[in-house]
Amino acid sequence: MKIAIIGGGAAGLMATASALETNPDAEVFLIERNDGLGKKVIISGGGRCNVTTGIHDIKTVLSKYPRGHKFLATAMHSFPPADVYKWFEFHGVPLKTQEDLRCFPVSNDGHDVVGAFEKIFATSAVNILLKTHVTAIAKLGEQFSIILRDQTEPLIVDKVILTTGGQAYRQTGSTGDGYAFAVGLGHSITPLAPSLNAFFSKETWPADISGLSFKKATITANRTGKPNFTGPFLFTHKGVSGPAVFALSSLVAFEKYDHNLPLNITIDLFPDQSHEQLRALLNKKIVGSPNREFVNVISSIIPKSLADIAVNELQLPGKRFSAEVGKKDMVAFLNWCKAVPLTIVGRGAGDEFVTAGGVNLHEVNPVTMESLITPGLFFAGEILDVDGFTGGFNLQASWAAGKLAGKHATM
Repeated sequence: MKIAIIGGGAAGLMATASALETNPDAEVFLIERNDGLGKKVIISGGGRCNVTTGIHDIKTVLSKYPRGHKFLATAMHSFPPADVYKWFEFHGVPLKTQEDLRCFPVSNDGHDVVGAFEKIFATSAVNILLKTHVTAIAKLGEQFSIILRDQTEPLIVDKVILTTGGQAYRQTGSTGDGYAFAVGLGHSITPLAPSLNAFFSKETWPADISGLSFKKATITANRTGKPNFTGPFLFTHKGVSGPAVFALSSLVAFEKYDHNLPLNITIDLFPDQSHEQLRALLNKKIVGSPNREFVNVISSIIPKSLADIAVNELQLPGKRFSAEVGKKDMVAFLNWCKAVPLTIVGRGAGDEFVTAGGVNLHEVNPVTMESLITPGLFFAGEILDVDGFTGGFNLQASWAAGKLAGKHATM
């Protein structure tokens, strides 16, 4: 049996390892257009590689996927985060779970994650074809003909696993070629959009406090259903970024927003405190320091740099003694803290971490990852209409689906 796995990212790496484990006699071809395997895996998590999540409850894990959670159920139960953790440790990559439940290699080096697969492949009969471009795939009876650039003869195989990724991080080779291959083999592609991206704001004041971060805030988008997410975020020189922003961007991935049709968001800097509790805190500060300038009093509630922004944006009497500040100004400040407004006018091209949308899940068997349209064709990874929040969930989905695809393609 000959199997071609097209795409050497997370899903392709795990599919190859799974195929070799399931059927050591199979002749496996791992085809990658880059000069090395796992380019996107290596740079994920800022180069540290957020391998998986420390959440073990499968229902909770599946809730972290805005699209594809039902489809992933079988794969996730077959290869859950706890088993992924054990798999990497067994293959020589010690992992650690942070307080935020993200799992990384102890070395904080994504090269070690890819290195685990390279060690497996070095002792197997897998054919790794680097710097090899697939230009076309055709079904020939019960086999597949794969046309490779710069090679005169096509590669004839019995099974194909498409793990070509999406369109995010194009510099790593994720150029979306797999969608064309899937369509050519009878599949349909759902609308595509960038996800897990930062927001660029019309307002320029975030640049003045770039790098200022909050461990917990609730960010809400003023669109249908008022999607929101609570978590860490930070201000950047162009707007806002961080886990909560990435998650919200995923929830509004298919919303159009630009300078002509902006996305209005609000940031609750105190999601665990009500207006009344915050008002009581401010009153206590004023009573305790009636002769301090108002800007310095509110700087004991929010960072001084942000307090200066609030004074400027709301035209507050920042230099006035706090005891002299009227109720109207205090209420305006409190309302601002509970709903800092920003006008989002774009997302950076190429900055997105994953692509929302992909191969229509109704056309793929979730138990085997095999095509319901073209027998012998399998899918795994970001090429599918599956995407999760930041925190190791997208790699977890790739490991789980890749393992299923590799297993069933060799059976």
